[in-house]
Amino acid sequence: MTSARRRGVLRTIREDLAAARRGDPAARGDLENAVVYSGLHAIWTYRLTHRLWLARGLPGSRSAARVLAQVARSATGIEIHPGARIGRRFFIDHGMGVVIGETAVVGDDVVVFHGVTLGGRGGEHGPGARRHPRVGDRVVLGAGSSLIGAITIGADSVVGANTVVTKDVPPGSVVTGVAGTARPRSGHEGVPPL
Repeated sequence: MTSARRRGVLRTIREDLAAARRGDPAARGDLENAVVYSGLHAIWTYRLTHRLWLARGLPGSRSAARVLAQVARSATGIEIHPGARIGRRFFIDHGMGVVIGETAVVGDDVVVFHGVTLGGRGGEHGPGARRHPRVGDRVVLGAGSSLIGAITIGADSVVGANTVVTKDVPPGSVVTGVAGTARPRSGHEGVPPL
């Protein structure tokens, strides 16, 4: 590893530790945070798997990235696809159950709480197909929130706990509630309710 790359890696680690201190008032210190924060372990492993994912000239690198990502998921309870693009100073607080899909794009200084999903709707296939959300800079995603599909969450927005977002959100917004509505499945009209 070149000295410039080593400095870049150290800068990223310091930024991630600082993001943990900013994002969690209970953070005690960098050494303790580095040892006990599953969110830090997940993002650091993601940064390695993402490099492997992009290393097209290295045979088996994508398979290795997927395997390492699954090991990290087993260890941390946080699933980040190696193909996702995540910005700087990303912080996952109480990360159990976080899922970030392959084509998700996450900006800088984003805070994510447990149970957040950046998922796809299904059905979109092929190279270049965008299936997952784009999250702008300085966004906070509350516990249990689900962002589904190729939507965009504007910068400086807050998505409340357990909110389901299926449409674009303008910058500087606060989003709450569940967008889902029930209707009869095809062929099930007239079935009495439970």
